[in-house]
Amino acid sequence: MNVRHAGIGMTSQRTRGRMVERLRTQGIRDEVVLAAMNAVPRHIFVDEALGTRAYDDVSLPIGHAQTISQPYIVARMIEIMRNGGQLNRVLEIGTGCGYQAAVLGQVACEVYSVERIQPLYKRATASLQELKARNVVLSYADGTMGRPEIAPFDGIIMAAAATHVPQALLGQLAVGGRMVLPLGAQEQVLTLIERDENGYIESRLEAVKFVPILTGKA
Repeated sequence: MNVRHAGIGMTSQRTRGRMVERLRTQGIRDEVVLAAMNAVPRHIFVDEALGTRAYDDVSLPIGHAQTISQPYIVARMIEIMRNGGQLNRVLEIGTGCGYQAAVLGQVACEVYSVERIQPLYKRATASLQELKARNVVLSYADGTMGRPEIAPFDGIIMAAAATHVPQALLGQLAVGGRMVLPLGAQEQVLTLIERDENGYIESRLEAVKFVPILTGKA
């Protein structure tokens, strides 16, 4: 690990370890997810000026009216999607700075992530290349359309709030797969969609706050 990845002081491995212990106290039980959170240096995905807050349990601005989600929400969404099982192919909608994609790369064989804002896509690409996250593939596109040419996906995770589940994404979820996303306009709820042979089962889990999903490219 290079010096930037290792961090010092408030960006050190010890600080990251304290973040993981906090996640345990917050109810994250999946040791695979906790190990992934411990492995990825969150500080390289935030602006240097915010580096000392990188491992606090807060969302932070990344520019373009977007944020990096708080560590608890990242861990919680991945834990729900994983459900203790092996993930082969995963789709993420809303790459942002690339942090969640990097964590997903630790728990899934293949990660495909879509970002509609070009400067964020370029920034995430550079950060993931720096980490040598070779199993994470980014694309600059409208995330609501997913990646139909690569589907089906064992898991789909959406890092922006929608008022309804995008129809295109439902069709790209494998039978036995799980999609996790925030649903709602003013009041958002973390929602799980499970697909079985008979259709889709929706479960509403807990209140969350995300930026709204937008269509098209920017």
